[in-house]
Amino acid sequence: MPAKSKPSSKSKKKPETLKEKIYHFIKEFVVVFGIFIVLNSFVIASFEVPTSSMEDTVMAGDFLFVNKFIYNLATPRNIPLTSIRLPYVVIPSLWKVERGDVVVFEFPGYRDEVRHPAMIYYLKRCIGVPGDTIQIIDKVVYVNGEIFPNPKYVKFERPYVFPKDQPDPRIFPKGAPFNEDNYGPIIVPKKGDTIRLSISNYDMWETFVKREGHNIELRDGKIFIDDVEKYEYVVKHNYYFMMGDNRDNSLDSRFWGFVPDKYIVGTPIIVYWSWNPEIPIYNIFAKISSIKFSRIGMIIK
Repeated sequence: MPAKSKPSSKSKKKPETLKEKIYHFIKEFVVVFGIFIVLNSFVIASFEVPTSSMEDTVMAGDFLFVNKFIYNLATPRNIPLTSIRLPYVVIPSLWKVERGDVVVFEFPGYRDEVRHPAMIYYLKRCIGVPGDTIQIIDKVVYVNGEIFPNPKYVKFERPYVFPKDQPDPRIFPKGAPFNEDNYGPIIVPKKGDTIRLSISNYDMWETFVKREGHNIELRDGKIFIDDVEKYEYVVKHNYYFMMGDNRDNSLDSRFWGFVPDKYIVGTPIIVYWSWNPEIPIYNIFAKISSIKFSRIGMIIK
């Protein structure tokens, strides 16, 4: 009877040392994190709706998947999971934002702010594309002289209208005799447009020109752009006019201005989760009971 051969010591797999386990964990984490960054930057991103400005199309507490490659391809705009800005490059897509599209975009800043210090994303509906004329009369929106059809879930919380003769000091552009219910007419700038500048409209266009990367000053009754006296300015980018579907409870282009094409991030596709954002996460049972199952799977239009 042949003797049984002893298993070779070479065939035995040595247990991993703690150092090797840590190395493999870090390696796998880097790969997974890299895939997440690529997908989040170029393909699909998650977006949590923080406010009620788009009710009832989307609700505060909705979590959405956002299609990021439909309008612009861009390198990461911020450090992941933070609002810290990063320098980024935008490659325009073949598709353009159209009137009526629901859009996620980089917040351009408050009316008198050249750039907001943090990277914050907003969700609104596009009302006007480059070259459009926007006017609101008694809450009715007109684009190029025609009534803009109300979205399916448009919402008006206020039963009254602010009259035309009551301008809102918060309104965009600065000094304009508008309010949120009676607004315009105003033309959405497009690339190549020439803006005529004067002392009387300087306040209206000062921040706009600065947002395009130029220095503009009013000195001794004269307008200087990059230290050259000028009374015309040629627009560098295409712009969009955004509004919330919750018309009486939305801080949008009526208050802080136009959105440049390079700030467009994407369009939401579907609600994948929804719950009450006002309930703290540590109140776990109340948080779970607030899940809105009826909203999960809703397509955004």
